[in-house]
Amino acid sequence: MIMRRRFAAGLLCLLAALTMFGVPPASAAKATATEPPKVELVLDVSGSMRAKDIDGRSRISAAQQSFDEVVDALPGETQLGIRVLGSRYRYPGSSKTVGCRDTEQISPVGPMNKTEAKAAIATLRPTGWTPIGLALRAAAKDLGAGETTRRIVLITDGEDTCAPPDPCDVARELAAQGIHLVIDTLGLNPNQKVQQQLTCIANATGGTYTTVQHQQQLTSRLNQLVRRAGSTYQKTPRQVAGGAQCANAPVLSPGVYTDREQFGEHRVYRVPVSSGQELRASVSVGLDRRLNPDYGVLLRATSQDGQELVRGTDAGSGRTDVLSTGLRWSDQRSGEPSGQEASASPSASASPAGTVCLVVSNSFSAPPGVRTAPGMPLELTVDVVPSSPAPSGPDLGRGWLLLVVLAAAGLVAGLILGWLARWRIAIWKEN
Repeated sequence: MIMRRRFAAGLLCLLAALTMFGVPPASAAKATATEPPKVELVLDVSGSMRAKDIDGRSRISAAQQSFDEVVDALPGETQLGIRVLGSRYRYPGSSKTVGCRDTEQISPVGPMNKTEAKAAIATLRPTGWTPIGLALRAAAKDLGAGETTRRIVLITDGEDTCAPPDPCDVARELAAQGIHLVIDTLGLNPNQKVQQQLTCIANATGGTYTTVQHQQQLTSRLNQLVRRAGSTYQKTPRQVAGGAQCANAPVLSPGVYTDREQFGEHRVYRVPVSSGQELRASVSVGLDRRLNPDYGVLLRATSQDGQELVRGTDAGSGRTDVLSTGLRWSDQRSGEPSGQEASASPSASASPAGTVCLVVSNSFSAPPGVRTAPGMPLELTVDVVPSSPAPSGPDLGRGWLLLVVLAAAGLVAGLILGWLARWRIAIWKEN
């Protein structure tokens, strides 16, 4: 009887423990579950892809090798799809009406079967027309909608031969739908007209355009864009429109925001910061078009009356596609301002705690033929945390003792060497 009671009591304890410790992790897993990164590669397989000008190989051959290498290096959590255009109907020769509907998905967006995907890529032969606009619409449907940003990577060597729909108009339509879609474009040895069209597609959605002339360059860029899909925020940044002045600027709480800034423009945002709190902010601007050399991005924190508190700057020379800078600021009663290349104005200590104005500026200019509208895409990260004390100045700490020892040793060594030198000279004179 006693044994049965002990067994029953032990069973109840076990059930209680499972209830206490087993359920919460499952609930937490549901609460933290997020969508995986989703990317679709859209490859032009039209007749012009037969041209042999990529390291002495045909454009389609270079693209196939790059696709194979990207599939092999695909991160496990990323869901990748592949869509092609112009792969079935010959141009010229077949009906244009039929050829301009020629786009198909050869690998669905999802966990990838790498063997099947590579086999499908290997069978592609350049034959058809170039319905880029239709393919972009279809790729957007392949990716669907959700909280995370989806990416389309378009690889082509020519302009759309089937418009309407014009691919640039399609990109604008997709951007206006608010489905969190970014289109990056890669041109294989394109002419100026193709560059303009691909740049327009990328600009419309905040993507990037890259000219490709070598196979390894194509592989590297594709891998970079696929990885970028996995390194972006799990939740899409909130869209916000910065004001021209602090008085009418939007008020931001901690979070990540996206906006666009015209060339030479100032975009202003307001952030409430109380005494004892520290503002941390950063901005990244995507350079989605060609720019004149020597440009920069400036992020400033100012008081409401325009007095500068702290700034962060970043400069570029054409060798990067992103500029980023950041800053930190807290009220002088609770900490010192600091930032990336930061400098505080003398008036900072007089600024009251309350609302801080964040000002994003740039020094962009574009060469002839490059559109300046829409503005450059930017992401602004804002956080407000308890302030942390900063050191008042350089301090050697225990290093002072070592410095004294080294100075004394140097003095003694100098005296000894000087005495030895005089002794040798005296002996030399005697001889």
